[in-house]
Amino acid sequence: MSIITITRFQADPADADELRARHTALVSATRAALPGLTEARLGRLDDETWVGIWRWDSAASLQAARQAVPGNAEAAAAFSLTRDSAVEDIEVLDEH
Repeated sequence: MSIITITRFQADPADADELRARHTALVSATRAALPGLTEARLGRLDDETWVGIWRWDSAASLQAARQAVPGNAEAAAAFSLTRDSAVEDIEVLDEH
């Protein structure tokens, strides 16, 4: 069963372009290191509030990524631009 992870965070508006570039690098590094990330999106609610939406093929893939990715350079670089992060995992039960 797939899992959608939603990460909401704040970032300085002056860092918007760099944040987007670092998100792209993090997605690429995650996909190169681990299978299971099927979609990754980054959106902005307002000048300072951002949302990352990542879809995993399974809870096991998400768990493997959580064990491997936090220590990598791309994750450290991306999250160094953020503050007040909150994460929610959603188990997908039905799709149409």
